[in-house]
Amino acid sequence: MNWRDRYNQIFMDCFAVSSEQLDEKFVYQCVPQWDSVGHMGMITAIEDAFSITLDTDDIVDFSSYVKGIEILRKYDVVTE
Repeated sequence: MNWRDRYNQIFMDCFAVSSEQLDEKFVYQCVPQWDSVGHMGMITAIEDAFSITLDTDDIVDFSSYVKGIEILRKYDVVTE
């Protein structure tokens, strides 16, 4: 499984959505599950899946599916 597959799976598991929903329109609170508690669950899942620790500023800035990819580039997770 590549980084994108793992990333997508985290969103699908945490927010009970399909992969077709994961695009630039998928933003914080666009689904009821992505509230503050869901956000921290997603962050934990990302840190575990990629063996990283996100900075506090990155956790706060992680406001969308696309923004998350930008943030993960800083941690050398994104390989494209």
